[in-house]
Amino acid sequence: MNWLENRIPPPVVGIVFALGMLACARWWPTLAVRFPGQAPLAALALAAGLGVVGVAVAHFVRARTTVDPLHPAAASSLVTGGVFRVTRNPMYLGMALALAALAVWLGHAVAALLPLGFMLYITRFQIAPEERALRAHFGEEFDAYARRVRRWL
Repeated sequence: MNWLENRIPPPVVGIVFALGMLACARWWPTLAVRFPGQAPLAALALAAGLGVVGVAVAHFVRARTTVDPLHPAAASSLVTGGVFRVTRNPMYLGMALALAALAVWLGHAVAALLPLGFMLYITRFQIAPEERALRAHFGEEFDAYARRVRRWL
């Protein structure tokens, strides 16, 4: 399945997982769970996810490097400051938080598993190939960064 590597834009992958979550909630409504503070918690998780993505994109724009995840070899610089000191993949983390927000809002047991599925897919088919390209492009600079900062959190 290597042909899937760097093929599908990550936002499209996120949308597919979100649609899967909505489908689960529709097909199996009896697995829904409601709890106090559900909507505010979902809103907080969504705001956090969008905030992380926004900050990460701003760092890339400031560094004048590509934001295009399908062509990591086109990166002109390795961004390691700001939110990138905490996670090597803040944009994907933000997307996972947005999916977690949807899971909380839906309050659905099966849908709650799909953000993890997104993380597994993105790690295998997006992050791993990106890291190979960055390692080839930046060498020891990337290796040192990868030793200092975790892939997710």
